This record gives sequence, C-alpha cells and structure tokens, in this order.
Amino acid sequence: MQDTIGIDISKATLDAHRLIDNEAQQFANTPAGLRALRRWIGTKMPDLVIYESTGAYHAGIERSFGGVLPLVKVNPVQARRFAQARGTRAKTDAVDARILAMMGTALDLVPDAPADKNQPALKEMQIARMALIKERTRLLNRSKTQTLAILKRQSKARLGQIKRQLAELEDALLKLARQCPRRARAFDILCSIPGLGRITAVAILVECPEIGTLTRKQIASLAGLAPMTRQSGQWRGTAFIQGGRKFLRDALYMPALVAARFNPDLRQKYQAMISDGKPAKVALTALMRKLIELANALVRQDREWTPKTA
Repeated sequence: MQDTIGIDISKATLDAHRLIDNEAQQFANTPAGLRALRRWIGTKMPDLVIYESTGAYHAGIERSFGGVLPLVKVNPVQARRFAQARGTRAKTDAVDARILAMMGTALDLVPDAPADKNQPALKEMQIARMALIKERTRLLNRSKTQTLAILKRQSKARLGQIKRQLAELEDALLKLARQCPRRARAFDILCSIPGLGRITAVAILVECPEIGTLTRKQIASLAGLAPMTRQSGQWRGTAFIQGGRKFLRDALYMPALVAARFNPDLRQKYQAMISDGKPAKVALTALMRKLIELANALVRQDREWTPKTA
C-alpha cells in the first residue's frame, strides 16, 4: 500500500488522513496550522498528498508545500464520484480526507509538477482582472438605461476608475510574467501567433502553466475543447465539448474570432468548415482548439510562429 495522505480543505480547517496507518488529524487553515500539519506528516516523505481544488482555500497548501511534498490536486467532482463508486454516501470532512487518500492508491495518481513561485500571484491578479471586466460590462449595460444625472455621473466615474485599475493590473501582470525566463520565452512565442495579444498570452500562461509539456490531445482535453463521443449499442449521439478549464477557453474565444479573419492558416480552415455547412460556433470551437494546440507545439519546440510557405 502506498503511503498516501488525503487533506480535505475548508475555509477554517484542514482534515488530514494518512492511509497507511489510518491516523487522522484536524488542523487550522492558517500559517500556524500548516506548520503543525507539516510536523504531523513528519520527516518520512509520503508517496502522495492529495487534496481538492477549493479556490482560494487551497492556496496555503500550495505555497507552503509546493516543491516540498508530492502534491496532487484533484477535481472535487471526480473525488465525489470516486466516493459514490465505493458506496460511500456519508460526506464529512473526515470522510472526504480518507476518500482522497484512497484515490491516490486506487487511481495511480502522480504528483503535479511544482508551480512557479509567482504562479499564485499571477492567478490572483488574473481573477481580479476578470472581475473588473465583468463589472465594467455590467456598468456599461446599466448606463444605457439610466436617466438620472447623479447615476450617470457615478457610472462614468466608476468606469474611469475601472479603466485605470485595469491598466495598472495588466502592467503588473506583464511584468510579473516576464520575471521567469522560461515563462518569458513562452510569452514571446505565444505573442508571435497572429490573433494572440499580450494579455491573452499572459492569460494562457496563467490558466495553463503546463503548456509545452503536453501532447496535442492532452492540451485539447485540458482546455475542454476535445469533442466527447457519445454512443451506446446502435445509438450515436452528437459529440460535444465539456469539462476542462473554463477560463482557458474564455481566454481563447476572442483570439479565435481574430484568427478567423487575420491568421492566414486558421482563416482558411474556418472558411472551409463554413463552406462544408458547419455551424459558426462549431467552426470557432475548432479554431480555439487549433490555437491552443499550435501554442502548445510551438512552446514545446521553442520556436516562434512562421507562416506556411507554399
């Protein structure tokens, strides 16, 4: 049996379960609690430390133990399905920690590659930028129906503030992204692709730090852009995309629109699909997949984009 440790993370606590001896312990989700958790794990390196993705609440685990312990981050839905497959209906923090520890052995999970030290800061700034963009959209839509002078004045002032904050955030994102030589090189490669701007390139690097290390099928699946076949017996359903990293797909949408017009290679593919009767959304999704596959291949080969020669 592997020496696996499952950690169920909540806002206030960390419930840990060591599978090899079934020892369990709860710690506070604070810097002091993380230090106590490290002492509990001890000097003997476990095979795996499995935890669920929980937004901001798992950031402390990654900051404290990234590159130190063999961390494995799993999808909460996957963990719940695993528990149900084992016939476990109860759902408590302690039970979830034990289930996570079992997943490491049952599913042959492997440790995640250690994240760059600036990756959490980049992710946090990217989330803040997206929140500002959503707020700007809401304000612009609301301002179209406002009739009172005071409301128009406040909306205009807030839009100006959002514009300044976005410019400041984007400048900070670009500077931080270029501090790592490997990421800076990947950034230059992505910017060489027609349709990918600087902010989109940073968004791709933030949402997909694994870029350049995956196969063509793996990167498409990671982005949720690989069609899922549906069939059973003689029945054949319509294939569609699902799962994957939504924010990565969001970052690829506008570049795909631009590429459909200005990228000579992808424009030809888009027009061919439309001529064959494919819906515009299907053709656009295909371009999004081609873009992320192209970006992954170029980063892996460490070369910038060049147009195809006749």
